Amino acid sequence: MTTPAPSDGGVLDDFATFLRYEKGHSEHTVRAYVGDVRGLVTFAGARGVTVTDVDLALLRSWLAETTRRGAARTTVARQVSSAKTFCAWATRDGLLAADPSTRLQAPRAHRTLPSVLAPEQAAAAAGSLASETDDDPIAVRDRLVVELLYASGIRVGELCGLDLGDVDGHRRILRVVGKGDKERAVPYGAPAAQAIERWLRVGRPALAGPTSGEALLLGAKGGRLNQRMARSVVHRAVTAAGGPDMGPHGLRHSAATHLLEGGADLRVVQELLGHSSLSTTQIYTHVSVERLRAVHRQAHPRA
Repeated sequence: MTTPAPSDGGVLDDFATFLRYEKGHSEHTVRAYVGDVRGLVTFAGARGVTVTDVDLALLRSWLAETTRRGAARTTVARQVSSAKTFCAWATRDGLLAADPSTRLQAPRAHRTLPSVLAPEQAAAAAGSLASETDDDPIAVRDRLVVELLYASGIRVGELCGLDLGDVDGHRRILRVVGKGDKERAVPYGAPAAQAIERWLRVGRPALAGPTSGEALLLGAKGGRLNQRMARSVVHRAVTAAGGPDMGPHGLRHSAATHLLEGGADLRVVQELLGHSSLSTTQIYTHVSVERLRAVHRQAHPRA
């Protein structure tokens, strides 16, 4: 078997194909992992080491160099995950005789609790974008973006990927395709339902064109709304509502926290968010406790 040289992009292309089609990772994850491995290959090549000769010592040296440059623990932890995934794939495909990453350990990341909006701030964020008498299609769309993200807790990529057929208006259910192409059904409430109805009646017809296809949300030129624009909408809306600086993931955090504070079961929230592990969802229990402690400190005379 002919092994591609480290400078040959074929190795990275094949790895990207594996991540995309076999692992089912999102394009964001594919870019991150391939970028990490490209850095590893470059690091190895500068030391005269080819892909087929990567060992545990070189992996540790690469991570140590990243740490010396001041990278955050979360970045180093992701690089460990990238290296482990790459080495396991390379071993399976015969590029490596044995997997050198099995003893590689990621640093324990500092867990920071996410910022969340108060319920009244979440309502104000959507209300700041469009009034009931505003027929501007962009304003109507922007309100729907905020309403749906908060109402459902879905990811921004999942939001932008919604098609018209994914909305069950009768039952108020979204069909969402999440990480690993896993489908799940996510309910939404009356304010989001009203925003969807207004968008389909007033907003979408004004923007729809030859490139719209079945996309639910559209950009100004009629194509599918991109994630960068959705993020910009959320930042603007939350700022106008007096909330902390946050993007779409902040609305997801807020939705999950408010569900738990309202009495929702942790496993139900896990299913709604599309988390594969319950431990990922459990961070929101910590958020709720911290909010409770903050209120106690502020209100109790002997806190």
